[in-house]
Amino acid sequence: MANARLSTKGLFKKRFGNDQLAGMLMSLPGALMLVLFVVIPFFTAFVLSFYNIHLSNGHSFFMGFEQYRRILFDPNTSPIFWQSLGNNFVFALMVVPVQTGLAIALALLLNQKRKGIAFFRTFFFMPVVFPMSLVAVIWSLFYSRDLRGMINSLLNGISAGNIGPIDWLGTPGLALVSIAIMSVWAGVGFQMVIVLAGLQEIPLELYEAASIDKASKWQQFRNVTLPGLRNTLVFVVIITSIFSLRLFDQVYILTSGGPLGSTSTVMYQSVTSAWTDDNVGKGSAMTVVFVLIIIVLTLIQRRVLRQEREIK
Repeated sequence: MANARLSTKGLFKKRFGNDQLAGMLMSLPGALMLVLFVVIPFFTAFVLSFYNIHLSNGHSFFMGFEQYRRILFDPNTSPIFWQSLGNNFVFALMVVPVQTGLAIALALLLNQKRKGIAFFRTFFFMPVVFPMSLVAVIWSLFYSRDLRGMINSLLNGISAGNIGPIDWLGTPGLALVSIAIMSVWAGVGFQMVIVLAGLQEIPLELYEAASIDKASKWQQFRNVTLPGLRNTLVFVVIITSIFSLRLFDQVYILTSGGPLGSTSTVMYQSVTSAWTDDNVGKGSAMTVVFVLIIIVLTLIQRRVLRQEREIK
Protein backbone atom coordinates (compact mmCIF):
# COMPACT_ATOMS: atom_id res chain seq x y z
CA MET A 1 0.00 0.00 0.00
CA ALA A 2 2.82 2.39 0.90
CA ASN A 3 4.59 1.60 -2.36
CA ALA A 4 1.35 2.25 -4.25
CA ARG A 5 1.00 5.68 -2.63
CA LEU A 6 4.62 6.52 -3.43
CA SER A 7 4.23 5.38 -7.02
CA THR A 8 1.05 7.48 -7.43
CA LYS A 9 2.79 10.53 -5.97
CA GLY A 10 5.76 9.92 -8.24
CA LEU A 11 3.45 9.63 -11.24
CA PHE A 12 1.87 13.02 -10.46
CA LYS A 13 5.27 14.62 -10.03
CA LYS A 14 6.46 13.17 -13.29
CA ARG A 15 3.42 14.35 -15.20
CA PHE A 16 2.80 17.77 -13.67
CA GLY A 17 5.97 18.73 -11.81
CA ASN A 18 6.24 19.93 -8.22
CA ASP A 19 5.05 23.50 -8.92
CA GLN A 20 2.03 22.45 -10.95
CA LEU A 21 1.10 19.79 -8.42
CA ALA A 22 1.31 22.32 -5.60
CA GLY A 23 -0.82 24.77 -7.60
CA MET A 24 -3.46 22.12 -8.24
CA LEU A 25 -3.62 21.19 -4.57
CA MET A 26 -3.88 24.84 -3.49
CA SER A 27 -6.70 25.52 -5.98
CA LEU A 28 -8.63 22.40 -4.98
CA PRO A 29 -10.54 24.00 -2.02
CA GLY A 30 -11.54 26.97 -4.17
CA ALA A 31 -12.68 24.70 -6.99
CA LEU A 32 -14.68 22.59 -4.52
CA MET A 33 -16.41 25.69 -3.12
CA LEU A 34 -17.16 26.87 -6.67
CA VAL A 35 -18.81 23.57 -7.50
CA LEU A 36 -20.80 23.41 -4.24
CA PHE A 37 -22.06 27.00 -4.16
CA VAL A 38 -22.19 28.02 -7.84
CA VAL A 39 -22.29 25.09 -10.27
CA ILE A 40 -24.65 22.81 -8.35
CA PRO A 41 -27.14 25.58 -7.39
CA PHE A 42 -27.19 26.83 -10.99
CA PHE A 43 -27.99 23.42 -12.45
CA THR A 44 -30.56 22.86 -9.69
CA ALA A 45 -32.27 26.11 -10.66
CA PHE A 46 -32.08 25.07 -14.32
CA VAL A 47 -33.91 21.81 -13.57
CA LEU A 48 -36.52 23.52 -11.37
CA SER A 49 -37.22 26.09 -14.08
CA PHE A 50 -38.91 23.39 -16.19
CA TYR A 51 -41.55 22.76 -13.51
CA ASN A 52 -44.40 24.66 -11.95
CA ILE A 53 -43.73 24.11 -8.26
CA HIS A 54 -45.93 25.35 -5.40
CA LEU A 55 -44.32 24.92 -2.00
CA SER A 56 -47.56 25.74 -0.16
CA ASN A 57 -49.35 22.59 -1.28
CA GLY A 58 -46.47 20.51 -2.65
CA HIS A 59 -47.96 20.28 -6.14
CA SER A 60 -45.72 20.38 -9.22
CA PHE A 61 -45.95 19.54 -12.90
CA PHE A 62 -43.64 19.71 -15.89
CA MET A 63 -43.90 22.84 -18.08
CA GLY A 64 -40.81 22.65 -20.30
CA PHE A 65 -39.72 26.04 -21.60
CA GLU A 66 -43.05 27.69 -20.82
CA GLN A 67 -41.61 29.61 -17.85
CA TYR A 68 -38.94 31.11 -20.12
CA ARG A 69 -41.52 32.07 -22.73
CA ARG A 70 -43.64 33.81 -20.11
CA ILE A 71 -40.86 35.89 -18.57
CA LEU A 72 -39.30 36.81 -21.92
CA PHE A 73 -42.20 37.18 -24.38
CA ASP A 74 -45.60 37.03 -22.68
CA PRO A 75 -47.10 40.57 -22.81
CA ASN A 76 -48.75 40.04 -19.42
CA THR A 77 -45.63 39.01 -17.48
CA SER A 78 -42.52 39.87 -19.50
CA PRO A 79 -42.69 43.69 -18.99
CA ILE A 80 -41.92 43.21 -15.29
CA PHE A 81 -38.80 41.18 -16.12
CA TRP A 82 -37.54 43.63 -18.77
CA GLN A 83 -38.18 46.62 -16.52
CA SER A 84 -36.26 44.93 -13.70
CA LEU A 85 -33.39 44.06 -16.06
CA GLY A 86 -33.30 47.67 -17.25
CA ASN A 87 -33.13 48.87 -13.64
CA ASN A 88 -30.17 46.54 -13.09
CA PHE A 89 -28.27 48.08 -16.00
CA VAL A 90 -29.12 51.66 -15.00
CA PHE A 91 -27.92 50.94 -11.48
CA ALA A 92 -24.68 49.41 -12.79
CA LEU A 93 -24.08 52.40 -15.10
CA MET A 94 -24.39 54.70 -12.10
CA VAL A 95 -22.37 52.68 -9.60
CA VAL A 96 -19.47 51.18 -11.60
CA PRO A 97 -17.81 54.39 -12.91
CA VAL A 98 -18.44 56.40 -9.73
CA GLN A 99 -17.27 53.67 -7.38
CA THR A 100 -14.20 52.89 -9.50
CA GLY A 101 -13.24 56.56 -9.74
CA LEU A 102 -13.64 57.07 -6.00
CA ALA A 103 -11.63 53.91 -5.30
CA ILE A 104 -8.75 55.23 -7.42
CA ALA A 105 -8.89 58.64 -5.73
CA LEU A 106 -8.94 57.17 -2.22
CA ALA A 107 -6.17 54.69 -3.03
CA LEU A 108 -3.95 57.50 -4.36
CA LEU A 109 -4.70 59.55 -1.25
CA LEU A 110 -3.90 56.70 1.12
CA ASN A 111 -0.86 55.38 -0.75
CA GLN A 112 1.48 57.50 1.33
CA LYS A 113 3.85 56.83 4.18
CA ARG A 114 2.54 59.25 6.76
CA LYS A 115 1.72 59.00 10.41
CA GLY A 116 -1.80 57.71 11.06
CA ILE A 117 -2.40 56.58 7.48
CA ALA A 118 -3.31 53.08 8.70
CA PHE A 119 -6.22 54.57 10.66
CA PHE A 120 -7.67 56.22 7.57
CA ARG A 121 -7.26 53.05 5.52
CA THR A 122 -9.25 51.18 8.18
CA PHE A 123 -11.80 53.99 8.40
CA PHE A 124 -12.59 53.97 4.68
CA PHE A 125 -12.66 50.16 4.54
CA MET A 126 -14.94 49.82 7.58
CA PRO A 127 -18.32 50.03 5.71
CA VAL A 128 -17.36 46.88 3.78
CA VAL A 129 -17.27 44.89 7.03
CA PHE A 130 -20.91 45.61 7.89
CA PRO A 131 -23.65 43.43 6.32
CA MET A 132 -25.52 45.20 3.54
CA SER A 133 -28.80 44.59 5.37
CA LEU A 134 -27.51 46.55 8.38
CA VAL A 135 -26.22 49.33 6.14
CA ALA A 136 -29.60 49.55 4.40
CA VAL A 137 -31.46 49.83 7.70
CA ILE A 138 -29.18 52.66 8.86
CA TRP A 139 -29.51 54.51 5.56
CA SER A 140 -33.28 54.17 5.71
CA LEU A 141 -33.08 56.51 8.69
CA PHE A 142 -30.95 58.93 6.67
CA TYR A 143 -33.49 58.83 3.83
CA SER A 144 -36.56 59.26 6.04
CA ARG A 145 -39.12 61.33 4.16
CA ASP A 146 -39.80 63.81 6.99
CA LEU A 147 -37.51 66.26 8.75
CA ARG A 148 -36.40 63.55 11.18
CA GLY A 149 -34.35 62.12 8.34
CA MET A 150 -30.74 63.25 8.58
CA ILE A 151 -30.45 64.31 4.92
CA ASN A 152 -33.73 66.23 4.91
CA SER A 153 -32.87 67.86 8.21
CA LEU A 154 -29.46 68.91 6.88
CA LEU A 155 -30.89 70.33 3.65
CA ASN A 156 -33.61 72.14 5.57
CA GLY A 157 -31.06 73.72 7.90
CA ILE A 158 -28.66 74.76 5.12
CA SER A 159 -31.45 76.31 3.04
CA ALA A 160 -33.06 78.07 6.03
CA GLY A 161 -36.25 76.09 5.51
CA ASN A 162 -36.56 76.72 1.77
CA ILE A 163 -35.98 73.07 0.85
CA GLY A 164 -38.81 70.98 2.19
CA PRO A 165 -38.71 67.26 3.04
CA ILE A 166 -37.87 65.08 0.03
CA ASP A 167 -39.20 61.56 -0.30
CA TRP A 168 -35.90 60.00 -1.42
CA LEU A 169 -37.16 56.44 -1.57
CA GLY A 170 -40.74 57.16 -2.64
CA THR A 171 -40.06 59.21 -5.78
CA PRO A 172 -39.53 57.15 -8.97
CA GLY A 173 -36.77 59.42 -10.26
CA LEU A 174 -34.84 59.47 -6.99
CA ALA A 175 -35.27 56.03 -5.43
CA LEU A 176 -32.74 54.14 -7.58
CA VAL A 177 -30.27 57.04 -7.40
CA SER A 178 -30.56 57.03 -3.60
CA ILE A 179 -29.88 53.30 -3.47
CA ALA A 180 -26.89 53.77 -5.79
CA ILE A 181 -25.39 56.46 -3.51
CA MET A 182 -25.73 54.18 -0.51
CA SER A 183 -24.21 51.25 -2.42
CA VAL A 184 -21.20 53.31 -3.54
CA TRP A 185 -20.57 54.37 0.06
CA ALA A 186 -20.85 50.79 1.31
CA GLY A 187 -18.65 49.17 -1.36
CA VAL A 188 -15.98 51.68 -2.36
CA GLY A 189 -13.65 50.51 0.42
CA PHE A 190 -13.36 47.06 -1.12
CA GLN A 191 -12.31 48.42 -4.50
CA MET A 192 -10.00 50.91 -2.77
CA VAL A 193 -8.03 48.10 -1.12
CA ILE A 194 -7.61 46.30 -4.45
CA VAL A 195 -6.42 49.47 -6.22
CA LEU A 196 -4.14 50.28 -3.29
CA ALA A 197 -2.49 46.87 -3.63
CA GLY A 198 -2.05 47.53 -7.35
CA LEU A 199 -0.44 50.91 -6.68
CA GLN A 200 2.09 49.36 -4.36
CA GLU A 201 3.15 46.96 -7.11
CA ILE A 202 4.19 49.79 -9.45
CA PRO A 203 8.00 50.22 -9.27
CA LEU A 204 9.10 53.51 -7.71
CA GLU A 205 11.83 53.76 -10.34
CA LEU A 206 9.20 54.64 -12.92
CA TYR A 207 8.09 57.67 -10.91
CA GLU A 208 11.69 58.68 -10.32
CA ALA A 209 12.39 58.50 -14.04
CA ALA A 210 9.27 60.55 -14.75
CA SER A 211 10.36 63.17 -12.20
CA ILE A 212 13.77 63.42 -13.83
CA ASP A 213 12.00 64.04 -17.14
CA LYS A 214 10.07 66.84 -15.35
CA ALA A 215 6.71 65.16 -15.80
CA SER A 216 3.85 66.77 -13.90
CA LYS A 217 1.69 64.88 -11.39
CA TRP A 218 -1.03 64.51 -13.99
CA GLN A 219 1.44 63.21 -16.58
CA GLN A 220 2.80 60.71 -14.05
CA PHE A 221 -0.72 59.56 -13.28
CA ARG A 222 -1.63 59.20 -16.95
CA ASN A 223 1.60 57.62 -18.19
CA VAL A 224 2.79 55.65 -15.17
CA THR A 225 -0.04 55.03 -12.72
CA LEU A 226 -2.87 54.13 -15.09
CA PRO A 227 -0.78 51.75 -17.25
CA GLY A 228 0.51 50.11 -14.09
CA LEU A 229 -3.05 49.69 -12.77
CA ARG A 230 -4.54 48.43 -16.03
CA ASN A 231 -4.93 44.77 -15.02
CA THR A 232 -6.10 45.78 -11.55
CA LEU A 233 -8.73 48.13 -12.96
CA VAL A 234 -9.98 45.45 -15.34
CA PHE A 235 -10.60 43.18 -12.35
CA VAL A 236 -12.20 46.02 -10.35
CA VAL A 237 -14.57 46.97 -13.16
CA ILE A 238 -15.64 43.37 -13.76
CA ILE A 239 -16.20 42.53 -10.09
CA THR A 240 -18.01 45.83 -9.46
CA SER A 241 -20.26 45.18 -12.45
CA ILE A 242 -21.17 41.74 -11.12
CA PHE A 243 -21.87 43.12 -7.62
CA SER A 244 -24.03 45.87 -9.12
CA LEU A 245 -26.07 43.53 -11.28
CA ARG A 246 -26.89 41.20 -8.39
CA LEU A 247 -28.57 44.04 -6.47
CA PHE A 248 -31.12 42.67 -3.99
CA ASP A 249 -30.63 43.46 -0.29
CA GLN A 250 -30.93 47.24 -0.62
CA VAL A 251 -34.08 46.99 -2.73
CA TYR A 252 -35.72 44.41 -0.48
CA ILE A 253 -35.17 46.49 2.68
CA LEU A 254 -35.53 50.05 1.41
CA THR A 255 -38.17 50.06 -1.34
CA SER A 256 -39.54 46.54 -1.97
CA GLY A 257 -39.16 47.22 -5.68
CA GLY A 258 -41.17 50.45 -5.64
CA PRO A 259 -42.24 53.04 -6.33
CA LEU A 260 -44.00 51.85 -9.51
CA GLY A 261 -41.32 49.20 -10.06
CA SER A 262 -38.60 51.85 -10.49
CA THR A 263 -36.19 49.95 -8.20
CA SER A 264 -37.27 46.40 -8.95
CA THR A 265 -34.40 44.15 -10.05
CA VAL A 266 -34.20 40.68 -11.54
CA MET A 267 -32.92 39.19 -8.29
CA TYR A 268 -35.74 40.84 -6.35
CA GLN A 269 -38.33 39.54 -8.82
CA SER A 270 -36.78 36.09 -8.72
CA VAL A 271 -36.92 35.86 -4.93
CA THR A 272 -40.43 37.29 -4.63
CA SER A 273 -41.69 35.00 -7.40
CA ALA A 274 -40.31 31.94 -5.63
CA TRP A 275 -41.21 32.73 -2.03
CA THR A 276 -43.93 35.40 -2.04
CA ASP A 277 -45.85 34.33 -5.15
CA ASP A 278 -45.15 30.63 -4.47
CA ASN A 279 -43.82 29.99 -7.98
CA VAL A 280 -40.40 28.38 -7.62
CA GLY A 281 -40.18 27.50 -11.31
CA LYS A 282 -40.65 31.10 -12.43
CA GLY A 283 -38.07 32.37 -9.94
CA SER A 284 -35.61 29.71 -11.06
CA ALA A 285 -36.14 30.58 -14.74
CA MET A 286 -35.44 34.26 -14.01
CA THR A 287 -32.29 33.30 -12.15
CA VAL A 288 -31.01 31.11 -14.99
CA VAL A 289 -31.63 33.80 -17.63
CA PHE A 290 -30.00 36.45 -15.46
CA VAL A 291 -26.90 34.34 -14.75
CA LEU A 292 -26.47 33.65 -18.46
CA ILE A 293 -26.78 37.38 -19.22
CA ILE A 294 -24.12 38.20 -16.61
CA ILE A 295 -21.77 35.53 -18.00
CA VAL A 296 -22.15 36.88 -21.54
CA LEU A 297 -21.63 40.48 -20.43
CA THR A 298 -18.57 39.52 -18.39
CA LEU A 299 -17.01 37.71 -21.35
CA ILE A 300 -17.72 40.66 -23.64
CA GLN A 301 -16.32 43.08 -21.07
CA ARG A 302 -13.14 41.05 -20.67
CA ARG A 303 -12.76 40.78 -24.44
CA VAL A 304 -13.16 44.52 -24.99
CA LEU A 305 -10.79 45.45 -22.19
CA ARG A 306 -8.21 42.91 -23.41
CA GLN A 307 -8.37 44.37 -26.91
CA GLU A 308 -7.83 47.85 -25.50
CA ARG A 309 -4.75 46.63 -23.64
CA GLU A 310 -3.39 45.01 -26.81
CA ILE A 311 -3.93 48.21 -28.84
CA LYS A 312 -2.17 50.28 -26.22
